This record gives sequence, C-alpha cells and structure tokens, in this order.
Amino acid sequence: MKEIPIRILSYNIHKGFSSYNRKFVLSQIRTALRKIQPDLILLQEVVGQNVTRSKKLPHWPKSTQFEYIAENLWPHFAYGKNAVYSGGHHGNAILSKFPILDWENLDVSMNPLESRGLLHATIKIPDHKKPLHVICVHLGLLETDRKQQTQKLCERITHAVPHGEPLLVAGDFNDWREQITKTLKKQVSLDEVFFQLHETHARTFPSWLPVFRLDRIYFRGMTPLSAKCLTGKPWSQLSDHIAIAAQLRI
Repeated sequence: MKEIPIRILSYNIHKGFSSYNRKFVLSQIRTALRKIQPDLILLQEVVGQNVTRSKKLPHWPKSTQFEYIAENLWPHFAYGKNAVYSGGHHGNAILSKFPILDWENLDVSMNPLESRGLLHATIKIPDHKKPLHVICVHLGLLETDRKQQTQKLCERITHAVPHGEPLLVAGDFNDWREQITKTLKKQVSLDEVFFQLHETHARTFPSWLPVFRLDRIYFRGMTPLSAKCLTGKPWSQLSDHIAIAAQLRI
C-alpha cells in the first residue's frame, strides 16, 4: 500500500463576496483556487442558488458556485444545503479530484437564526484500500451552540468513521477562544495540522488583517507534511476569511 500525499484546502468564500460585501469576487476566487489546484477543497458559505443576486449581478454564474469553481478540475463534488431562504440556499461543499463514494449532510443547527451543517463524504484514494473520510464543517457564532455542535461532530465520527480509516475534518469553526481542539483530541483522537506543525492555530479572520484563529484542518490516521495560510494578494482582497492549505500523507 502506497503512502499517498493529499493536498487539502479549506476556505469560507463568503458567498463569493469580498469583506463587507463590497465586491462580487467569485471569478477571482475561482482563478486563485485553480492556480493552486489542491486535491480536495472544502468550502463554506458557498451558494447553491440565489435568484435575486443572479438577476442583479452580471457575472453571477449560470451554474451553482461550487460547480463553477470545480469545472474541469474537480470532477467530483458534494454539496450540503444548510441555509434555505426565499429564492435560494447556501451551505458547505467538498470538491475532489478523486471519486466520492458517498456523502451525507447532517443538520446541526441550534437556533432558528443560524443554519449549520456537517458535510461528510467518503473518498476513494488511488492505490489505497481504505477510503478517506472528509467532513466539511461550519459551526455557529454562539459558544453554547458550538459546544453542542462539536458533540454532534464527535458522535458522527465515533459512529460513522472506523478508527482504522483516515479522516480529515476542516472548515470554519468560529472557535475564537480556541476550545475545540482539546475536545476533539480527547474524544475522537483528532489533531490539528497547524497546531502540530507550528504549535499554534492559523490566524484566518479578517482576511485584510488576520487576527482570529477560526479556520482549522484536523486529521487522524495521517501524517502532516506542511500547512500554510494563503495571505497577501489576491487572498486579502477576496473573502473575509483567509484560505488555509495543508499537505498530509496517508
């Protein structure tokens, strides 16, 4: 069985808008991601449909935002519809260069004002017998909600991910007090790639001057090789979050 290096990127794309919704920058986000070409992309706040904005904005894609980004480079994708509103919806998405065997979106909303989900996909990695489990996460703004959502994430991992199969969990955890890493380590043996390699979580928000450490890449059954924040231009001019990227070996 070969040791397979996997390149992963996690990014809250803020529905394709720059900070404070000043500009619609989805095409620039697409270009930036395609220059890097990671094997797996985990997106948060990606729009599946928005009837109003598709009529008002001339550069709004005819397809979903995740299909627009994925076109010709990431042939396999899954989308979890979380927030549903009049004329549209948005949620999490996983784009993959490798086949997605199956996927499921779990509703972990804790209050009527925030619709949140866990998007869990199993992915076939070439020359590897066991599938790679990938969970794309976007947790709530309230700490009480995040604690319950973290418990639901742990329960999902415990019941649906065999301990001998590799696992990646990444996304926007909104964990500005940095409490979740200890919980995930204790309950489901997850490590965070930036913390492992740099002894600190990545600063990812706001993109123009990253201060808060909100976005994470957790792993189990893999070896971290590298991790970095995609700071500077063009990233600082795109979403309100910074994208984070890592390479891990199965």
